[in-house]
Amino acid sequence: MSCGVKVDSSFADEVTSRILLFGKGGQVGWELQRSLAIVGDVIALERAGGRLPGCAEALCGDLSDLDGLRRTVAVVRPTAIVNAAAYTAVDRAETDTARAHRVNAEAPAVLAQVAAEMGAWLVHYSTDYVFDGSGERPWREDDLTGPLNAYGRTKLAGEDAIRASGCQHLILRTQWVYGARGGNFARTILRLARERERLTVVDDQYGAPTGADLIADVTAHALRHVLATGVGGGTYHLAAAGVTTWHGYATVLIDAARRRWPDAGWRVQAIDPVPSSAFPTPARRPHNARLDTSRLQQTFGLRLPAWEEGVRRCAEWLVGF
Repeated sequence: MSCGVKVDSSFADEVTSRILLFGKGGQVGWELQRSLAIVGDVIALERAGGRLPGCAEALCGDLSDLDGLRRTVAVVRPTAIVNAAAYTAVDRAETDTARAHRVNAEAPAVLAQVAAEMGAWLVHYSTDYVFDGSGERPWREDDLTGPLNAYGRTKLAGEDAIRASGCQHLILRTQWVYGARGGNFARTILRLARERERLTVVDDQYGAPTGADLIADVTAHALRHVLATGVGGGTYHLAAAGVTTWHGYATVLIDAARRRWPDAGWRVQAIDPVPSSAFPTPARRPHNARLDTSRLQQTFGLRLPAWEEGVRRCAEWLVGF
């Protein structure tokens, strides 16, 4: 039996906004639990789901369960839905395309539909992989898309479904995400720097390492703005300022970690730059992942910090714990 609105009515009166967060255990989802707490009451779900106090019906956090998502939104009746869950195994998506499409395209379509029906806002994260990576100019939101791989195509399909639904939405395209939790490039490189004397890192892909904490803080600011004003929805690029390569990223990361923790057992003596062809992968990666964030900064009155700031801080934290 569904809890419906009745079970939650007194609870709803206690807060201005109720935010339903999917993907609480991921890099961005973990940080969003902190940042969104100042915007409203957060009901955060991981894939296993959860329950509302006083409600017998289980909530679904599994984006592959489309009917479960519909029921969950109907029970919670949120002011805003924040979807920080996704299928992110880029290479596996080349063969596991049906599941990637279900999670990255069909699930956002369902969330957008129910958001439109109840007048809720939907915040959804996308990626620079919706572009083909050509040229050297930073990509703008209205540039022609052209994904190079299955992952990018499923993420673009999710974007298109949200825009077609007519729901109030924020689509935030980001890139090269790192954080204190989960697997990511930063964690891998710092581990290898203590295991190997020589590393080889790609130096012909360009972008900006972007912290999950930055993404979460910007999300909270933007969501608070649109909830308060009703304007500002649309698609935005969200990344730290500046540009580097994976090689440049690794160099700054390891240097910061060694300065802060000189006795952490570092073995690495050299970080060699190599082309992408040195590491062939099932999925093609874009060479130019630069994102123009002007629209985001101007709309919400923000200044995005240089990528080095966040990377140095993250390096100190990851090594120390």
